[in-house]
Amino acid sequence: MMEEARFQTKEYADRIAALRHRMEAAGIGVALLDEIEAMTWLSGYGSSLNRWRCVVVPLDAEPFFLIRSLDGAPCRQRTWIKDIPIYRDWEDPMPVLAGALATRGLLQGKLGLDFNSYAMSLHRFGQLRAALPEMELVDMGPVVNELRLIKSPAEIGLLRRCSAIADEALRRAAAACVPGGTQRDAARIVVSAYIELGADPSPPGPISAGAGWDFLHGHLSDVPLSVGDVVHLELTPRIAGYSARIMRCVAMGRPTASLAAAADTLIALQDKQIAALRPGAVASDVDAILRNGVVRSGLRPRYDNITGYTLGLYAPQTPRTSDFTRILHPGADWKVEAGMVFHIYASAGGASISETVLVREDGPERLTRFPRGLIINDIGD
Repeated sequence: MMEEARFQTKEYADRIAALRHRMEAAGIGVALLDEIEAMTWLSGYGSSLNRWRCVVVPLDAEPFFLIRSLDGAPCRQRTWIKDIPIYRDWEDPMPVLAGALATRGLLQGKLGLDFNSYAMSLHRFGQLRAALPEMELVDMGPVVNELRLIKSPAEIGLLRRCSAIADEALRRAAAACVPGGTQRDAARIVVSAYIELGADPSPPGPISAGAGWDFLHGHLSDVPLSVGDVVHLELTPRIAGYSARIMRCVAMGRPTASLAAAADTLIALQDKQIAALRPGAVASDVDAILRNGVVRSGLRPRYDNITGYTLGLYAPQTPRTSDFTRILHPGADWKVEAGMVFHIYASAGGASISETVLVREDGPERLTRFPRGLIINDIGD
């Protein structure tokens, strides 16, 4: 279970007001949110999809939270929403939703959904439409994800704390990368550090051997490490669901000249990219600094992945391990805004480097502060 965020009531009121502003502009009378991130951001509570649940936000009435009976009490403990209709596990929630809308005088007009919600399967959408024949189901798009892009001071405070935990967990994990040890040893130390330092219980993040550029999402290995190995550490701690991220590579013994050169090149290019993360910057221009630079350097023949993405709230049960609401790529025509937070990352030539970066009015601030460079464990080689 993730730590309670403890946001002030006004913060939730501001979030609801921002959603209602978008609803009013689209002519939507009632919004239904069933992705856990959207539900948690609006209400302070989210639960798994073992049984369907949703937060309903009317334009001109109080929100309510529909949830299974078993989760009713935990929901009441965490959410500011007072109206919480419940249903038994073996009941179909759609008639219960229809009844809740009817008794509140909301069973008419446009019902706004995110048609791309991972919680709204084709079957469930059909059930919803059958249960609400008087309402017009319309696509709001990822409106809450877009509202979440600009972080409040309280959210930034959580990300600062999380970044400090990422730095310390990285220091401990890197020290565990020694001959005879394993990647699993590093993972164990990372998870322990998260708990000890106040982060949520969660997986450590990808830990794997680095070679080439496409090793970022490799598999955890139990093979003992040896001199010359390079371990890739990407740590993803969370506090109250808010995740900071950092990547470094650990060389056991003196690194090869090519690896050292690759790390230096990536860092120099990424330094320029981070410096360009300023309000008003066009995302594709920021992306091109690293993407084109890596290809020109000869470290990659082409750059097939993005170079950064937005960070924020993640829930333990989400199928999305990263928030791609905004991503840095050649076709990204959106502009950087103050209050956005990014995971800026790069890999090539067996090296990797990443940071959590806040965009302030006066420019970028690196929230993760671990020294930028290839980590070299001196093992007396």
